[in-house]
Amino acid sequence: MPLIFEHHIKLDNITDNIIDVNMPTALTVLFDSLTKTDNALSKAQLKQAISKGALWLTRGKHTQRLRRLKRAMQQGDELHFYYNEAVLASEVAAAILISDEVDYSVWYKPFGMLSQGSKWSDHCTISRFVQQHFPSERAVFIVHRLDKAATGLILIAHSKKAAQALSSMFENRTTNDNSLEKNYQIIVHGNHSINEQPQVITAEVDGKSARSTFRCLTYDQNKNQSLIEVKIDSGRKHQIRVHAASVGLPVVGDRLHGIANNNEPLNLQLCAVSLRFICPITQKTQFFQLSEVLRPQL
Repeated sequence: MPLIFEHHIKLDNITDNIIDVNMPTALTVLFDSLTKTDNALSKAQLKQAISKGALWLTRGKHTQRLRRLKRAMQQGDELHFYYNEAVLASEVAAAILISDEVDYSVWYKPFGMLSQGSKWSDHCTISRFVQQHFPSERAVFIVHRLDKAATGLILIAHSKKAAQALSSMFENRTTNDNSLEKNYQIIVHGNHSINEQPQVITAEVDGKSARSTFRCLTYDQNKNQSLIEVKIDSGRKHQIRVHAASVGLPVVGDRLHGIANNNEPLNLQLCAVSLRFICPITQKTQFFQLSEVLRPQL
């Protein structure tokens, strides 16, 4: 069984609030504290876990992830260490930079990569990957999300102003709003070519209105699978997967709304392939799309 535990430390025995070379560091405090428990780890193990985002610091009213191993501790500080051996051992393929627009960048998110991390780590997230990619350590803000199992285009903002403007663009779009257009490709079980083309699906998702337009690109009779282009006019959670299942054509690899089959590939066959929008910062029309090699292959 993988080792899983939490360890919390409240520093109340430091008499000098002034940071100097003699003050204990986060790594020293954590290492010394863990040696007194059944969960003692080597400094090498701690360094690796901390680099992957397993350590948090509470100072005053603020709690944030801590990676600086030599960060000096102060009176009243709290350290929170979350160790999950299996999570820390997780690996994902690298994201691919599609375009750097300075205020924001556009990336291809691979299968298995998360949008944001958990208390246990953030090393398998697009936010951490982008943060490490730029040598200037730009600020990173998530604008919108893709499911862990989905792939495709995702925007990352590099300032609070850009994040607010781009997030608002995604959140406030309407059915008749041409300022933002998101297109996906999915592979589904069944023959979509026999349905009306294009097929507009308006089934509610979680009690909220939703609209998706499906257009069959090709059908493989041997596999009994269809490659479909999807345009969504609303952004409900799991909207495409719910709408595909609602017409009897579940997305391949969808264990939640699709076919419960252990032989199904883990890689959800759903990909955000293009993104067109009027940039709220420059007012210019932007268009980004994936190359064929990064799109679902039937």
